[in-house]
Amino acid sequence: MPKMLQAARYLLGSPGASGFGSKSTAEEVTAACPDLGSLTAIITGATSGIGAETARVLAKRGARVVIPARSVKAAEDMRARILAECPGADVLVLHLDLSSLASVRDFARRFLSLGLPLHLLINNAGKFSHGQLALSEDGVEMTFATNYLGHFLLTKLLLGRMAETAAETGVQGRIVNVSSSVHGWFSGDWADYLQLVTRRKIPYDATQAYAVSKLANVLHTKELAARLQEMGADVTVNCVHPGIVRTRLNRDREGLITDLVFVLLSKLLKTIPQAAATTCYAAVHPRLAGVSGRYLADCNEALQSPAAASRREAARLWQASEDMISGSSSQQGSTKERNI
Repeated sequence: MPKMLQAARYLLGSPGASGFGSKSTAEEVTAACPDLGSLTAIITGATSGIGAETARVLAKRGARVVIPARSVKAAEDMRARILAECPGADVLVLHLDLSSLASVRDFARRFLSLGLPLHLLINNAGKFSHGQLALSEDGVEMTFATNYLGHFLLTKLLLGRMAETAAETGVQGRIVNVSSSVHGWFSGDWADYLQLVTRRKIPYDATQAYAVSKLANVLHTKELAARLQEMGADVTVNCVHPGIVRTRLNRDREGLITDLVFVLLSKLLKTIPQAAATTCYAAVHPRLAGVSGRYLADCNEALQSPAAASRREAARLWQASEDMISGSSSQQGSTKERNI
């Protein structure tokens, strides 16, 4: 489709093959599945922005929602907001710092100890670091650690429960990785970049770091989909670009120029309910049953960047990720890290 026609469709909110488009909201795309009372969903980054709207809508539809957060107070505040709108909602709060592999393992242990089923895992949390280079406690560039590596380990630790839940209930499990079209802004070698920037051999560029983390989300989706199929697990995984919305993520970059750009681009920005639509569509819409390994935008399948389309790079990233998390595997305790 010519780019001009794509742009016109986006601005007009014209529906695609799914029946939804850029102007569709999370409530609209979940209208076909009003009762999600049998489902349990973990949603990272659900204390504000797109994640908070995703949690609100799924809870409104009846799903049990687990909110992991670095700030337990922020998560409790979000829980209170959901209960104010939906008094009967089942919302759990647990501590999780995605930049810390030890914290991810601790969260997984605590969740699994509850004995709850797990149908949906929505890896939504995102960080845009700016200023100087920062490393996680595991020595990983902070944006990559938070946006990708923590989610990689979280998914690995919870996949067994998801596969068990699907087998026992007959309800297909779904994993949603929230990426961004910004993943296409990086076309180099992600491994070389991470090595060089971590060792301070090249200047730190926050946008490049963010793009690399979002590229990793797409590659993770591709490789995980293939491995799930090989396992025979009744679990799917898809990746979404929510669209550009003025959330807390980009409000960190306030200033006259930033504000002016947002005013000029206001017609291109989504509201938070619109930005959460593709995530919710991928998580629960009946049309996505059995669909795995896809990249979605505006609730329709979209093109990913050439760098994100390589199965070889996806497998390479997977192995590198295994190597990165193995450095602190002695801290895993009783949590079994499933080989997939």
